[in-house]
Amino acid sequence: MKQSYVYIIKCSDETYYTGVTSNLEQRFFKHESGFYKECYTFDRRPLELVFYCEFTDINLAIDTEKQIKKWSKAKKEALINDDYDLLPNLAKKKF
Repeated sequence: MKQSYVYIIKCSDETYYTGVTSNLEQRFFKHESGFYKECYTFDRRPLELVFYCEFTDINLAIDTEKQIKKWSKAKKEALINDDYDLLPNLAKKKF
């Protein structure tokens, strides 16, 4: 089975970029080297890979990437820092 990865990159401006790939090392190198000139990360280098998880089903990886992209910065940081207990409360909307 081919592995897929969902990853989060921390940019130099303290923002996060979330992506999906089948070759994590190569994809991060391309982000870091500025290969993707139109990408969010291009003008925000240097970059740091702060999180990744592996999947054997690319469709599940894509769905997870889409879900994480919608998360707040605080929720992404809880995931990055392994603070899984905080995730449910960070998912609640504040009225």
